[in-house]
Amino acid sequence: MLSVHPRITIESDKRDGKPCIRGMRITVNDVLGWLAHGMTEEEILEEHPGLEKEDFAAVYGFASDVADTAYGGRRIYSFLESNRAVLLVNL
Repeated sequence: MLSVHPRITIESDKRDGKPCIRGMRITVNDVLGWLAHGMTEEEILEEHPGLEKEDFAAVYGFASDVADTAYGGRRIYSFLESNRAVLLVNL
């Protein structure tokens, strides 16, 4: 089974290739950092109106898959799609 995160994009020329949300310059790590420092989803949405409520589920799913890959021995496969990588995680 493969888990796909269509809201998470990776572009080599944007934020040093870090996973971003829907091609914006906001990274998965930005969102996780804001949450870790006590911001609520609602506060983040107010400060960053380009984000959508559904982006949080994508961030959590992506972070979960990365943690499973790093600590659970799973492999990440990336397929290039016009200068963007779509990440697929083998579950």
